Amino acid sequence: MTLANLDRLLAWYGTLDRDSLARIGEFYAQDAHFKDPFNDVKGLRAIAAIFEHMFETTEAPRFVILESMGQGAQAFATWRFEFGLKGRLYTVLGATHFRFDAAGLVIDHRDYWDAAEELWQKLPVIGGPVRWLRGRFSVGQD
Repeated sequence: MTLANLDRLLAWYGTLDRDSLARIGEFYAQDAHFKDPFNDVKGLRAIAAIFEHMFETTEAPRFVILESMGQGAQAFATWRFEFGLKGRLYTVLGATHFRFDAAGLVIDHRDYWDAAEELWQKLPVIGGPVRWLRGRFSVGQD
């Protein structure tokens, strides 16, 4: 993996839309693994389906890359995911650990973000109970 591969990948994420999703094979290996708080899949087709679902279920989704670093066959990037849902805007902060194969393609993609804090507690129906649960399990400060 070179930093140029990482830069190309992150630039693609920064402009990802329904049309550019077709280019996923330029960045991911056929047998790549993808894991996030909701998905754990293997294979290019399954990974593309996650992004297709994102475009179907959210309004104007976009990734803003905040920082990145790479070393050897690994890289790490922090990001902000912005999207609309039923007319309301949401922001999710997270990070991704990438591993690359010898050809510079992503072979492993692991997203790290707190689904409860970044998403569930912001939703109208379940947000209150999630906030209450988080409060019950947090250490109070005097």
